[in-house]
Amino acid sequence: MLPLQIHLTLPPWLGDLVDTGKRYLTDEERVDLAIQLSSHNIEHGLGGPFGAAVFDAHGRVISVGVNRVVPQTCSVAHAEMMAYMAAQQRMASFRLNADGGRYTLATSAQPCCQCYGATVWAGVDELLIGARAEDVMELTAFDEGPLPADWVGELERRGIAVRRDILRDEARAVLAAYGARGQSY
Repeated sequence: MLPLQIHLTLPPWLGDLVDTGKRYLTDEERVDLAIQLSSHNIEHGLGGPFGAAVFDAHGRVISVGVNRVVPQTCSVAHAEMMAYMAAQQRMASFRLNADGGRYTLATSAQPCCQCYGATVWAGVDELLIGARAEDVMELTAFDEGPLPADWVGELERRGIAVRRDILRDEARAVLAAYGARGQSY
């Protein structure tokens, strides 16, 4: 019999880490949350060193995600994808900004080719990035895949502002800690 349902979960410790009553007003606060998520994910041994969060225009957390590829046996269970899916489910919309609001994705590391593609369609207006793809590939065994040569320009032409290198050193430290453990997928 073919499966008729797909079930993905996020780890229960997220509820203890994420303050849903707080307003994350700066780019640094938002990316810091994504980096904290990535760090906790490797500390708990529940996935790769990636975290992401979706925020509304007022700085409130709409959703968060961490890498769950191995525990969920699902190649699309990247942090950004999990955050997008949770936000879209919560907002009951496949395109977050269809309601006229403005939404931001903050991520601990530059989206891979899969998450880049999802960003085009997810309905976010801003993308905030900690570490770069070259940091990921230098410090871990992950292959981030191909992106268009002008991937930032492609997003910006679609109305998505991109800001990189936000707390890059802190994001790199989490990647380095993960890489030093010798873990890879």
